Amino acid sequence: MSKLSPRKRKVTRLHRISHILDKAIPIPGTKWTIGLDPILGLIPGGGDIVAGVLSAYIIIESARMGLKRKVIGQMVANVLLDSLAGSVPILGDVFDVTWKANVRNIELLEHHLNYTPETKKVNPLFLFGLSLFLILIVLGFTLLTWVIVMWVWKKNTVSN
Repeated sequence: MSKLSPRKRKVTRLHRISHILDKAIPIPGTKWTIGLDPILGLIPGGGDIVAGVLSAYIIIESARMGLKRKVIGQMVANVLLDSLAGSVPILGDVFDVTWKANVRNIELLEHHLNYTPETKKVNPLFLFGLSLFLILIVLGFTLLTWVIVMWVWKKNTVSN
């Protein structure tokens, strides 16, 4: 029985999280799959927080493995686009089904790990700043979703 290195175990764990968020549930009669991310997104605010935290975890762990900042930036951009689109109720969830930011980020991780030494040191200040930035993204887009839902709710109650 072969033992996986700690790095490979971490990548396997991140791959599993990504799969659950973006591809775990096959759509009967099609080749398409969805994950929990768009389903969680149907829960205004709270669902987006859970999905956002897990997406942020994938990025932070990728940074801890020493990926270049440019690649981490691409990963953050994937989650930003996903979060921005996801802040629009229902339409954002439809976008989420096709975009699959977490799968894209795992593909970036797996590709760039080939060029990243296992012993590469990561600047703790960079990790702190990245973590803070990702927390602000998750909370900011959660607040944006809440504001949009409240605006739509108010529009519907005023017009009735």
